[in-house]
Amino acid sequence: MDLKGFDQPGGSAGDTRSVKVMIAGGFGTGKTTMVRSVSDIKPLTTEETLTQASADVDHLIGVADKTQTTVSLDFGKIGINESLVLYLFGTPGQERFWFLWNGLFKGALGAVVLVDTRRLESSFRAIEEMERLEVPFVVALNVFPDSGNYPAEEIRDALDIPEHTPVVAFDARDRASSRDVLVALIHHLKERSAVALEPR
Repeated sequence: MDLKGFDQPGGSAGDTRSVKVMIAGGFGTGKTTMVRSVSDIKPLTTEETLTQASADVDHLIGVADKTQTTVSLDFGKIGINESLVLYLFGTPGQERFWFLWNGLFKGALGAVVLVDTRRLESSFRAIEEMERLEVPFVVALNVFPDSGNYPAEEIRDALDIPEHTPVVAFDARDRASSRDVLVALIHHLKERSAVALEPR
């Protein structure tokens, strides 16, 4: 796969490019799990135990078994090939921590928005934020054991996302599956760059 220099046209062969990628989505959609599964290094996580004190703000409908939550960010790193390294920043999912998003997204080239098809509404706001911040993204449908099997186009319509935005199904627990999502994002970014450079 040829991805050399896609973020810095004119870079010399052999250079290693570093790219900041955000892993976003609603509460309990699998962001920390994805960063943990795919990172080449031991990831930095900022998970705290859910307590009764947060019961009124952290609604566990659909994720009743969840015991921890990210309160700042997750961080990991993966080498896609010898010339491209992705630095992964997982965002907190609860709305009360979203004030951190503006700062976290500075310098990001793109994002993966995780979606739990059992709770589509949990990721509506994340998609809105990508559009507001004008960050290119792919939608990754995290397959949970009791998730329904929905066609990608049905999910696209339900989320009201444009046709050019990729929608892919994956398992956040699986390294290869998570890596495939990141590769899909890189291809999406390359295609967007090529379109932007086309003469008008």
